[in-house]
Amino acid sequence: MDGAIATDEALKKADWKVGVDIGGTFIDFCALEANSGRVASLKVLTTPEDPGAELMTGLTLLAEREDFDATHMTRFVHGTTVGINTIIQRKGAPLALFTNAGFEDVIELARLRMPDMYSLFCARPDPLISRDMVFGIPARMRADGNESQAPDTAAVKSAVAAAKANGAQGIIVSFLHSWRNAAQETSVKAAIARLAPDLFVFTSAEVWPVIREYERSSTAILNGYVHPRVSGYLTALEERLKHRGVPARPMLTKSNGGLMNAAEGKRACVNMLLSGTASGVIGASWLARQAGEDKVLTLDIGGTSADFALIINGEPQFGTGELIGEFPLHIPSVSVSSIGVGGGSIASVDAQGVLRVGPESAGSTPGPACYGRGGERATVTDAMVVCGWLGHSEMAYGQLSIETQLAHRAVGELAMRLGRPVEQTAQAILDIAVSEMFVEVEKLASRAGVDLRDFTLMPFGGGGPMLGAFLARELGIKRVMAPRRPGVVSALGGLVADLRGDFIRTIFSPLSGASLPGICEAFEALAQEGRDWLAAQEHDAAAQLTLSCDMRYFGQSYEIEVVLSPQWLADGDAAAIEQAFHRTHEQLYDFHDPDGAIELVNVRLSAIGAGPALSFPETEEIDVPTHPARRVPVYTGLTVETIDLHDRQTLAPGSAFHGPAVVVQEDTTFALPAGTQARVDRHLNLVLTFAE
Repeated sequence: MDGAIATDEALKKADWKVGVDIGGTFIDFCALEANSGRVASLKVLTTPEDPGAELMTGLTLLAEREDFDATHMTRFVHGTTVGINTIIQRKGAPLALFTNAGFEDVIELARLRMPDMYSLFCARPDPLISRDMVFGIPARMRADGNESQAPDTAAVKSAVAAAKANGAQGIIVSFLHSWRNAAQETSVKAAIARLAPDLFVFTSAEVWPVIREYERSSTAILNGYVHPRVSGYLTALEERLKHRGVPARPMLTKSNGGLMNAAEGKRACVNMLLSGTASGVIGASWLARQAGEDKVLTLDIGGTSADFALIINGEPQFGTGELIGEFPLHIPSVSVSSIGVGGGSIASVDAQGVLRVGPESAGSTPGPACYGRGGERATVTDAMVVCGWLGHSEMAYGQLSIETQLAHRAVGELAMRLGRPVEQTAQAILDIAVSEMFVEVEKLASRAGVDLRDFTLMPFGGGGPMLGAFLARELGIKRVMAPRRPGVVSALGGLVADLRGDFIRTIFSPLSGASLPGICEAFEALAQEGRDWLAAQEHDAAAQLTLSCDMRYFGQSYEIEVVLSPQWLADGDAAAIEQAFHRTHEQLYDFHDPDGAIELVNVRLSAIGAGPALSFPETEEIDVPTHPARRVPVYTGLTVETIDLHDRQTLAPGSAFHGPAVVVQEDTTFALPAGTQARVDRHLNLVLTFAE
């Protein structure tokens, strides 16, 4: 990702494009000067007490270190954890829910499923809106879209008064069958605006107009719950950027891997809840395509979690139902599996004397003990320091110096409780972290029906390269590829992402030649919504519209998504759509019913506006001798060995060496176990292979 120094003339006409991603411990910057191809990157510790302040700090540091000028910024893309942290910490707005009388228990009943049906101690999370803040309004819309009972205006007035008296800041309106006809929700929203203009209101149909009242209601509730904090944060962000002289209109990364402008983000907050994890996968997909890798397992390890995703044919996978804390999100999202094991995950010994790792994290404040910021409990990062894989250079672009003695003290306390040497205890912490990730990845592979031995592992984030090779070895993956700047891949994802808006309409139609005109009409309506959305994002270039349907055999309870060709609709080819459904069903469930009647439930459309065509310089590989910077002692699992330490900055395309070894760089450290061969490719990726 490093390029040549720009000429004086290019600097005068600098075109900076900046991607920013805020995690639990660091905020990452990836800045590209488009004229020269020069890339600057940076990590800054987050400030949980003042979200956004670290952004200004980072821009100042970029200006000091990289000849960066914020007034020449033509693209600014931002991912943030403000929304998801609000839900996890339960610090959102007090809400009231207006629903149909007799259906007040919709969010408590949910789908009548326990998170862990085999646990005797399993408990469902408390809903974000308590039962006393749910108000039933006499009203009824039939499933065919005809009104059988108009909303009771007196009941609406009484409910608004009660909601305000109980401290509600906002109201969610979710009525039966609003996916078919949203008129009742719209009229009640207008009434609330007249009665209480100080309250914000969201209707379920405007957030995500999908059938199934629980999914529609819960998605709208998540949107309202984070709205005040996200809106306030984005308003402050715009003011800070304006004060800094940034001309670029701020864009936000979305859960679906695309972008939207900040103005929309203030209303459609739910679309950015998984922006950070999605951006990482988008950045990894772009890097994979550049390197010619078509099957990749991504491993993004930050301070609090490890996130996994599959990239197939160079493209990320998508789905719905991703968990936001304890609550499912029913909008299209990049499919990411997460586990609470990160660099800051705290190791502990339970009452039975068993060593455990996570999910509690030290975060950025106080952070791991070795950061010297007040942390006293052992973390995965401290275990890496005790074993010797970390601690040989400054971290996070010189902002952190590792204090080895503090890591030994923290891990030593656990070692005393376990009655084991401190190095063995540290190794046990790492083994547990890797084993927990192993279990999660195996589940992901099983759900997707893939053989991970055919995949390349791409570790990124601050902690990915530290543990990635060890996880690959356990999974039987023979190839690992670490990008030049693994610590800022999520920020890179924002730079290379496209505008992407998702739209849905429930139609309930049998699949037949006679039903195709109605299906085409629904798609055309969605296509117009998509074009209008792109226009609102100030995208005036060509748009890409992708079509799909949620389909099922008659009698099934749930449907599967099937990608459609526009040509099938244009030709009225119901048989082609039918065969596509059979193929998809066969792929997912290993069977299909060629004589089964098919029902089409939802039509979906994604409107995509291509982002800027970016590229990084490439250099041909040349066989050159590779010399380590020095040798360091590392506990490799059985004994302390003296191994090579390489500086990533000095490794040129074609550089090759073998493990065990350590590679240090500004944003992370790459640990290479024994039996590995490493080589730097022409894209400056560090490619690791395991001996047979």
